[in-house]
Amino acid sequence: MSTADRIEAYLQGWIKGDSALLLAETADGYYFDDPNRGRIAKADFEAYVDEIKAEADGFRGDRSFENFEDLSEIVTKEQDDGTVTVWFWWAITGTPIEGASLVKVGKAGVLSETICYYGRSDYGKGAE
Repeated sequence: MSTADRIEAYLQGWIKGDSALLLAETADGYYFDDPNRGRIAKADFEAYVDEIKAEADGFRGDRSFENFEDLSEIVTKEQDDGTVTVWFWWAITGTPIEGASLVKVGKAGVLSETICYYGRSDYGKGAE
């Protein structure tokens, strides 16, 4: 499988919210870094995806959506060593949860993903 095909399959895993599809593209030492939950090892990743899907269901109530996540602004850059860095904006459909991801992909598969969340802040608005 080409690196581009691997990246596309991994991104489809997020769009569908399919942990098996995501895991199929990961390398043995894969980790997922979430600032709210810390570093998640590959062995714990499926449980992590189940947790965030349950949180999304709490926001969605009885509404259903075709995609688990919507991805946009996908940018890739190949490094000199052959690894590829992928950056994209993500939003969990039907929720206010969104942010950015930085994914590293090598010959063995997806090596890591680090996310950050976008959130509104009252910083700089002064004390009330």
